[in-house]
Amino acid sequence: MQRGAITGLWAATFLAGVTTLASAETAAERKARILAPTQDFSEAEQFELYQGGSGTNTERLDANAFSLPSAALSFEQRSDFFVGNGVFDRPWVAAPSSTTGSDGLGPYFNARSCQGCHIKDGRGHPPEEGDSNMVSMLFALSDPSGAPDPVLGHQFQDQAVTGMAAEGKVRVSYETVSFEYPDGTRVELRHPAYKTGADLAPGVALKPRIAPPMIGLGLIEAIPPEDIRAYVDAEDTDGDGISGRPHILEDGTLGRFGWKATAGSILEQSAIAFSNDMGLSTRLIAAAYGDCTEAQGDCRNAFHGDDDGAPEIADDLLDLVTFYSANLAVPARRDPGAPDVLAGKALFYEAGCTSCHVPKYATASDAAPEQRNQLIWPYSDFLLHDMGEGLSDRTPTGDVAASEWRTPPLWGIGLTETVSGHTYFLHDGRARSLEEAILWHDGEARASRDAFAAFTADEREQILQFLGSL
Repeated sequence: MQRGAITGLWAATFLAGVTTLASAETAAERKARILAPTQDFSEAEQFELYQGGSGTNTERLDANAFSLPSAALSFEQRSDFFVGNGVFDRPWVAAPSSTTGSDGLGPYFNARSCQGCHIKDGRGHPPEEGDSNMVSMLFALSDPSGAPDPVLGHQFQDQAVTGMAAEGKVRVSYETVSFEYPDGTRVELRHPAYKTGADLAPGVALKPRIAPPMIGLGLIEAIPPEDIRAYVDAEDTDGDGISGRPHILEDGTLGRFGWKATAGSILEQSAIAFSNDMGLSTRLIAAAYGDCTEAQGDCRNAFHGDDDGAPEIADDLLDLVTFYSANLAVPARRDPGAPDVLAGKALFYEAGCTSCHVPKYATASDAAPEQRNQLIWPYSDFLLHDMGEGLSDRTPTGDVAASEWRTPPLWGIGLTETVSGHTYFLHDGRARSLEEAILWHDGEARASRDAFAAFTADEREQILQFLGSL
């Protein structure tokens, strides 16, 4: 079936009222039926192959699998997408510069371009041996109250423009933690520790963040907020041990993006990244000195790229980067009907993993045309969950507890090694495989982790094969 036909069929059956069961079925009933968790694991579900809806990338599942435009874009939109890609890849330079359209970097920064962290639009990683900088990993800063460091700010910048010293460097080391399965098999996990010579304020913690994949962001933004809120159970009223809660931002919107659900839109997330990661101002965050605090006078008084009063990232460039980020296609599933994949899917459901990794949603009918009325399979509830002390940040992020994390979507996770050249997972990349990532689950996810551990070795491998097909 052609991808364009998927959009038409979905709109016809879901919105226009053409039913396959009962003529009296309402739109709400149809939606509930289509989105209900499957009970049949004998074959792949209808449209499951196209986990990003009609825009799914079915063309290339190679190293560039995360960098293709949504197949739902028009010819004119594809032009905007590729111009946005150019801005996303653009290396910024310090001001003043003859290249006034690309100056204003820093003075402190973590990367010179968006692509510098989101390499091939994929997943970042901790520093490898010989790396002089974090490359695709950075560190947030906060004290026990959730407030930023009074001198260094919200984020630790390990690079600076010529003539200035960076805020410092962070050294990463690991200690071994052993996990033993009920059958006696042992797995060696690694727990990271971070040190810096910089003067952090008392109680301030270094909080690692690897760059997340960029795929499917526009589809996530197009999910109706009430559909995400439907999974909220902050008080665990059903007694299943899972108490996901929404992160409501200061403006009243629902946080959807970032490891802690700290941004409500792609536009906001882009502006935060330009400011904190590269020290570049936008119409949303006007400070040309980025994350520099009042205590960092040299940074605030340095040359900046907003001498004409306009932000360093012009409005049209910010909008192009946002459009590009919203329309990176989700890759198609690989062999969703393979016997071991289906068996692993059944076990994934049996272990209760879908309580947080909710399989599918329908995007809103009033979303952008290229994203509306889509059946998508992100495998996330986009809520905050307590994941236990082992994964804790040590200090809160604003009003988000140190051990709370937004459920990350799983689509594309099986292509991590193909795209990014590694298999490091979780917010800090400590897990060297999907198996290790599962074994680090605790807190609200402990029961699912223990269910995974109780399966036979062959069954655990089937779950990993299912995840590898996403």
